Formats: sequence, structure tokens, C-alpha cells
Amino acid sequence: MPDTVPDRIHSSVAPTSASKKERLFLEGPRPRLRELWNIIRIGWEFLRVFRVLHFVGPCVTVFGSARYGEEHPSYGITREVGKGLANAGFAVMTGGGPGLMEAANRGARDAGGVSVGCAIELPFEQSLNRFLDKVVTVRYFFVRKVALVKYSFGFVVVPGGMGTMDELFEALTLIQTGKIENFPVVVVGTEYWHDMRELLEHMAELGTIDRSDLDLLIFTDSVEEAVAHIERHAVERFGLVRRAPRKSRLLGE
Repeated sequence: MPDTVPDRIHSSVAPTSASKKERLFLEGPRPRLRELWNIIRIGWEFLRVFRVLHFVGPCVTVFGSARYGEEHPSYGITREVGKGLANAGFAVMTGGGPGLMEAANRGARDAGGVSVGCAIELPFEQSLNRFLDKVVTVRYFFVRKVALVKYSFGFVVVPGGMGTMDELFEALTLIQTGKIENFPVVVVGTEYWHDMRELLEHMAELGTIDRSDLDLLIFTDSVEEAVAHIERHAVERFGLVRRAPRKSRLLGE
């Protein structure tokens, strides 16, 4: 399998420049013509994203750390998650970066599935992994977050940091408020996420969230259980037609 990434959309904006532009956009009001230009640019960015991702098929998005390499136990588990999801007929989408995002995309490739990335321009931790069939790179975090949710029928969360937690709670909040369907959310790594799980249980006990908010959120260490949960609550409930893995896309061919 060649290391090149097909169907890539390139941007002429350097990562450090993109970071500065987003920061300026969020700092407050500016001249109206400049604000209008930003609205046009944001709209165009959404259009690029929708154009690339519209036909990738039913996706499951995997959120996880960019910092864990192949030597970390979570890499192998996440790779198996990607493989299991692809074998179940899902396209596997990540943030397109290294670490556990790479592992999930690589697992999808192992199974001959569709591997998708929605990357963000950053001054660090923003290199693309080489296991992507389709990838779009965006300037704004909120555009990326919309893309990772819009085309997903389920979410798998593996060990990660602040960005992973942000993506997890974004998905949970959208489900809680009815902005998206009650799609399944699987958190893989019971030891890693133990304290967060205890916090959620505590919040439910105190009434700041409803117990029903956690009904489709499961914690597990089992790849088989994770994939089965996604299938049960996404495929069967929403009647998805999944694409068969393309065995000609096996890694190494």
C-alpha cells in the first residue's frame, strides 16, 4: 500500500498563520467588512468539508490521543477497534493525525475498510497519518467538530487528553439536547477513564444530569463489546446499509 494520501484537499495557509487567524476571529468585534469576509471563508470551509465527506458512507468516529505511538498498549487496542468497525461495514473517521487516530485509521485499512480524516491546522501535533483514503484539512476547530459529528452514527472514545474529552462531551451534549440522534457512545479503557466515569455517576446522583443521559454510554475494555454495541444501537435502530469491506484494500497490497 503506498504511503500517499489520495483525495487530499490542501490549504495554502501555514499552520501558525491559521492558528493566529482563528485566534483573531475569536477575540471580539472587528471591522464589518472583515467580519463579512470571515463569514464567507467559514462558509467555504464548510462547503469543502461537506463535499469531501458526503459520500463516504455511514461513519463511526474514533476520538483519541495524538501522543501514543505504536509501543503503547492503547495503540494496538485502537487498531483492533478500527478493524472491527470496518468489518462491521462502517467507514472509520478520525481527526486524521498521529497516535491513536492513526491506529484507528490503520485498523480500518487492515480490514479493507474506508479510512477518513478531518484534520486541523495546528503548529504542533498536526501531521497527517498515512492510512487515510480521504482527508480534508480545516482552519477552524468548530468546523472540524461539526464534520466529525455530522457524518457519524456512533462514537468511540479511546485514551486521550483535553481535545478527546472536548469531543466526547460535545457529542454527549448534542445527544442530551436532541441536536443529534441518540447515537451510541463507547468509551474504551476502563482504568484510564475511571475517574471520569465516577464523576458522571456523581453528577447523575446529584441531578445535574439525568440517568437517561448515560443510557447509550458504555465503558469497556472489549473491542468485541464496543463494536457490538455500535451495531446494536446504530445499525439496527437506524436501519443503516453498510458497505462491505473491500478486501483489495488490505494493508500491504
